[in-house]
Amino acid sequence: MQLSDRYTGLFLIALGGVAAYGGSRLPPVPGQQIGPNVFPMVVGAGLVLCGALIALGIGRGFEDEAEADLAAHSAPEFEQRQAIGWGRGLMALVPPALLLFYVFAVDRLGFLLTAAVIVLTAAFALGARLRLAVPLALGAPVFVHLVFSKLLRVPLPPGLLPAPW
Repeated sequence: MQLSDRYTGLFLIALGGVAAYGGSRLPPVPGQQIGPNVFPMVVGAGLVLCGALIALGIGRGFEDEAEADLAAHSAPEFEQRQAIGWGRGLMALVPPALLLFYVFAVDRLGFLLTAAVIVLTAAFALGARLRLAVPLALGAPVFVHLVFSKLLRVPLPPGLLPAPW
């Protein structure tokens, strides 16, 4: 069974509305402008926006072009070159393995080092080149740490490399 984009988009709009409403009902934290209500409201607004884009069919042309391009390249010899084997299926184990690595390593290594290893590994698993993976692994953990420590005021484990701020 296949649902139309209109129904899927309307479902996402409703889900986003419920998330935003639920977030707005959370009590604020005394003395802080940003509390636990902000994240669900931002996620809810994002779901509403994405659901509206899906329901209105915006971006459907890109999907049609991609399907046409795939059909043009789906010759039997192309499919044989793409079939790598069961090793490709093991790539599905990378995200849970990275989560387990985070759980066991974050207290010893700290957030910045653990997140850098996770981003670098995930980038390589998704096929990124070294030229993109290394700056991403150096920049993303710093950005996330800044958001959590300065904006949300959530302390993250310092470990071997404490943040300078």
